[in-house]
Amino acid sequence: MSKVIAITGASSGIGEATAELLAARGATVLLTARRADRLQALTDKIRSNGGRADWVTTDVTSWEDAQKLVRTAKERFGRLDVLVSNAGVATVRPFETLSTAEIDAMIDVNLRGVLYGVSAALPLFREQGSGHFVQTVSTSGLRIVPGQVVYAGVKNAVRTIAEGLRQEMGDSIRVTAVSPGMTRTEFTDAASPELRDQVERVAMGPDAIARAIAFAVEQPADIDVNEIVVRPTAQG
Repeated sequence: MSKVIAITGASSGIGEATAELLAARGATVLLTARRADRLQALTDKIRSNGGRADWVTTDVTSWEDAQKLVRTAKERFGRLDVLVSNAGVATVRPFETLSTAEIDAMIDVNLRGVLYGVSAALPLFREQGSGHFVQTVSTSGLRIVPGQVVYAGVKNAVRTIAEGLRQEMGDSIRVTAVSPGMTRTEFTDAASPELRDQVERVAMGPDAIARAIAFAVEQPADIDVNEIVVRPTAQG
């Protein structure tokens, strides 16, 4: 694979696993997140294993940072083939206990962050005549449960946006929504003890989602994998 792939939320979890796998398969990866120390460490690790990687700090809720990400890819590598919009936050609690800050964060990172990334990358994709948007959604939007009213709502919005984009993009730009089931990531650090225990017993590793993303990215240019759902077999 010779593609240039930018990954948001690349400092840990699914983003980190995806960066390592895609780099191992020959892609050039541009790692983006807010934590520069994590990005530098992951870049060094990928390079030490013979991969091609670079990094740039990015806050996906900033329109200016979204523009900077795309500009950096073009300046350093001459193009951008795939944007993996993976950055996300979740607060799992009953709606009435959520603060406005927690609600805003889930909307801004999970939804606005995706839209800003698409808006920033689309002109370059059109100029190149090719491109691929990959968006990390969630099975929380497929099976609605208490405590995830806002999180499931914004993830369903991203799923809807992905399908709408697919229909608008024509035959040269691909769109893929990947919905992970229960996955071991930093998402659960602030969860209730009950949820953390469930994750420990049931969840899959982030490498499972990395393989799903790689599958979609590696398809021939005339094949668009529109949606992938990946769950651990033990998840109800």
